[in-house]
Amino acid sequence: MKKTFLMSMMLLVGIVAFAQQPVITFTETEHDFGQIKESDGKVSTVFTFKNEGMEPLVLSNVRASCGCTTPTWTKTPIEPGETGTITVTYNPAGRPGHFTKSITITSNATSATVKLYIKGEVIPKEAKPEDKYPKQMGGLHVSKQEIHFGNVQNTKNVTRSLEYANFTDKPITVTIYQKDHADYLVPVLTLTTIQPKQSGSLKVIFDAVKCKEWGTVKNVFYIVVDGKRVVSDEYKITIHANVVEDFSHLTSEERQQAPIFDISSRKVDFGVVKAGGKYTQELILKNAGVNPLLIRKVVCRNTTNLTAKVTKTNIKSGKTANLTLALDTHDMKPANYARQVEIITNDPNRPRLFLTITWKVE
Repeated sequence: MKKTFLMSMMLLVGIVAFAQQPVITFTETEHDFGQIKESDGKVSTVFTFKNEGMEPLVLSNVRASCGCTTPTWTKTPIEPGETGTITVTYNPAGRPGHFTKSITITSNATSATVKLYIKGEVIPKEAKPEDKYPKQMGGLHVSKQEIHFGNVQNTKNVTRSLEYANFTDKPITVTIYQKDHADYLVPVLTLTTIQPKQSGSLKVIFDAVKCKEWGTVKNVFYIVVDGKRVVSDEYKITIHANVVEDFSHLTSEERQQAPIFDISSRKVDFGVVKAGGKYTQELILKNAGVNPLLIRKVVCRNTTNLTAKVTKTNIKSGKTANLTLALDTHDMKPANYARQVEIITNDPNRPRLFLTITWKVE
């Protein structure tokens, strides 16, 4: 009997406590914007809610499902019987078509989490001819300022292009200035004099046969408009390529005779080092194959504090070479560091090898 009475009392206390909590109710939990024009910019709607509980209601967080949706809300406690608002703003820029977004509300109410929804359809703005050429160089408009070739085999030459146009009312002359001339890079203009409303293209030929570099290659040249040479980022075109070896011609017998690149470790930890100090670590490179192993290139990525040097770049069968990693921490702040070293070789099965180098500066 006592047990039944105690359980009934506990249940009653729980019901009373629950009844005294804040209760959040919305007049609506979904809003349809219908069709909106991208050109008209952001749109907003207001969701109104009421605290129908017996304690103050506090919204601890209101989070949208996408960065294109921004909520603002009543941040002060809402007393019993009072109302608050959540304003939701949607940015349609660059987002044509139908959309549905959610907004999650977290509070101290009986329903701790509530979701609101907005939806609609964005009518895209009418494209202008200028939109195709977003970069401007004086009176000349260009489609982009970077040309990416990706991987280019050392036996090939590849062509990429960008477009340019004249939206002024006068003719424009265009030439190319290469500050650091590279004979493997050939820019070709389809038009050197562009009439008003006329467009042309700049074709760039990357001849990897002539390129003596391996791995990542970066070049720049400048667009000269109406004879005015300006060496600045505004007029710069950047070329990116990654030169790789073409192993497609190798026969099965040649592959069996190919070099095999081996290394004593692919991870090097300098441990805890002092700021302003100099440290070295050595690795052993070995050719476990038959033909000579050629070390094409060693690159320390994203750092000037780490350098790498090999004792020889031509390693005969069964022989070894040393790779010395030198760390200079003269301008480094206390922190944990991790960098990569790339080694490019003529091993057809592993032409690119990445080492992970770590250290901690006290």
